[in-house]
Amino acid sequence: MSLNWSNHGLPFLPGYTFRDVKKAAFNLPQTLEYKNGYAVPIRPTVGIGHDPLLSEQLIQQELSEVDFQTPYINYDPYDQSLAEEFIPAHVALDKKVLRFYAYFEEDILYSPEEVHRIRPVLIYYYLEDDSMCVIEPVVNNSGMPQGKRIQRQRLPKNEFGEHYQWKDLNLGMDLEVYGVKYHITQCDAFTKEFLESEGIVVKHPEPMPEDPYSKHRETHGPSCTTPSEFDYIHQFLTMDNKVLRFFALWDDSDALYGDTYPVTIQYYLVNDTVEVREVNKPNSGRDPFPVLMRRQKIPKKFKPVTFPSCVLEVSENEVDEYYSPKDFQVGHTVTLLGRHFLLYDCDGFTKEYYKRNHPDIEIKPIEVSKKVETRRDRKKEIPPYNGFGSLEDTLQNCLSLIPQPPKKNVLKMLENDHKVLRYSAILESPNPEDKARRFILSYFLSNDMISIYEKPTRNSGIIGGKFLEKTQIPKPNSTAENPEFYSPADFVIGGTVEVFSHRFVLTDADQYVLTYLESISSKIPSQMLDLMRQKLGAATENNQPGVAAAEPSS
Repeated sequence: MSLNWSNHGLPFLPGYTFRDVKKAAFNLPQTLEYKNGYAVPIRPTVGIGHDPLLSEQLIQQELSEVDFQTPYINYDPYDQSLAEEFIPAHVALDKKVLRFYAYFEEDILYSPEEVHRIRPVLIYYYLEDDSMCVIEPVVNNSGMPQGKRIQRQRLPKNEFGEHYQWKDLNLGMDLEVYGVKYHITQCDAFTKEFLESEGIVVKHPEPMPEDPYSKHRETHGPSCTTPSEFDYIHQFLTMDNKVLRFFALWDDSDALYGDTYPVTIQYYLVNDTVEVREVNKPNSGRDPFPVLMRRQKIPKKFKPVTFPSCVLEVSENEVDEYYSPKDFQVGHTVTLLGRHFLLYDCDGFTKEYYKRNHPDIEIKPIEVSKKVETRRDRKKEIPPYNGFGSLEDTLQNCLSLIPQPPKKNVLKMLENDHKVLRYSAILESPNPEDKARRFILSYFLSNDMISIYEKPTRNSGIIGGKFLEKTQIPKPNSTAENPEFYSPADFVIGGTVEVFSHRFVLTDADQYVLTYLESISSKIPSQMLDLMRQKLGAATENNQPGVAAAEPSS
């Protein structure tokens, strides 16, 4: 049997301890084990003392009894599945709020009309974290700051650090928070059901007391002045935030760069003011300032004025009548400050207002084109030709701000390159000096242009050379919008060609002219082709020189 020297009362100091010579196991025993992720001390085994070092003294019989001992309680696996799952409070009570109706009295100092005011509030209690908030409903035109009085937090109950719980709340009690005493009068159905389910007896609800100042405002005192024909206070209280809205078209086409614009006319019933706003669509090119006419009272009739005025503003004494809802009728045109607006539709509230207050006025919306005609949609009027440059170049100045060169028929230019029809001509003029002048008219098939060259004549006093640069010559009766230019079918020997108020008579042509006309005989009249054959055939038999010989080489 080994000795336990720790029980002899000797101090655990060097020289006072004795080594057990019979000890064979020098390993350190395990004193901790892990359960559910935490290190906990090992419980002593049955039959062993609290000293873990004595665990080796277990005999084989005691070990067998401990290992093979069967518990006398059996747990059915079906019973373990019925164990309730733990649900935390912030999950079970999420979004569950108790609502109480309460009020507090506010003392009014230095006022002869009132002593205190009754201000109703709503108290919300959040079950998930036992927090509370106090909110006062907002009353229009009250003149007092209202809304959230106490933000959501745990409200202190006393000076010992305790906070209000849902068990402390009930009807008919006073809730004192931060020096303000709130008297709870009512609660909603959920709050009543929750408190009764928890065993709390909910008291009977109390009526909300009436505010003496509000009651005093409703009773009007005696008035010593003559009442006005129109009650503006009643209009303000009943017509506030009520607006008649009309959809109209503003016709501004008479102005420079003017168009027809869609607008919205808003008539405020609270003070009979009118506002006009433009309806600007994205990428419309309009400035982002939609207010066309600021909100104001628009005069309809003025009183006769017999004296001159030095100011532009119009006072109320000078106006006999302002615009009223009767003046705005759908389907009619209304003039506001010199601008004409066509009313074609209105909103639903406006229709109900006219049906209830003005049944004699019939509201019939008119259909208008969804796309308002703008200046870009109108047909562009081309100004008359001014005589400078060609018609194509002048037309490009009217089509775009930066003129582009006119498009050319490249295929025609490649097929008819260096193909020219030449004619000899004389000038038809009443001046006797012009009878001896001889000209060569060249028609270029590649671009339908005409150039005129004058033959130099000795001792004529007229310098020969280039008479007309290459250009397209329109016919006399053609217009600048639809110009009609000369073609090879218009040149007949003996015929007249008018070029910018100069009349030329064709007397002869080149042999290539007849060859080209025969190649396009389907497009040339047969009489003209026979005449050209007679004229040019007779000239060939007489061996007269061609036109090309008379023209100087380029």
